[in-house]
Amino acid sequence: MVDVSGKDVTARSATAHARIVMEPATLALILRGEAKKGDVLGVARLAGIMAAKRTADLIPLCHPLPITAVTLELTPDERESAVEIAATVRTTARTGVEMEALTAASIAALTIYDMCKAVDRGMRIETIRVVRKEGGKSDVFEQG
Repeated sequence: MVDVSGKDVTARSATAHARIVMEPATLALILRGEAKKGDVLGVARLAGIMAAKRTADLIPLCHPLPITAVTLELTPDERESAVEIAATVRTTARTGVEMEALTAASIAALTIYDMCKAVDRGMRIETIRVVRKEGGKSDVFEQG
């Protein structure tokens, strides 16, 4: 692990996005709440939050952080037949929470895939990326 003991403790946040594309019928099933495994978006949101809290257990050499907040927004896009996922993680620590935000967004997308794979094996998880980070030495980073 990288030694971060010389860094200042600062407020930090990161937002990561992911997108899962599916057949229109699959998205309709999700929106009607008729998936056999239950509330797809609710379970995916919870899975993302849980994943953010376990990031250091999943990614070697990742620092365990005292996460102070995790939010996941799952937005259906009926025009594109997709679910847009935005995961934001906050902490006050010596290192950033980009990995926690990426993990939360990824696991939310994987959960949607798992819950719907029986009806749509062609789903695609796309564009997992950090779109904003704040805090620390480099302060603000943003990309679309």
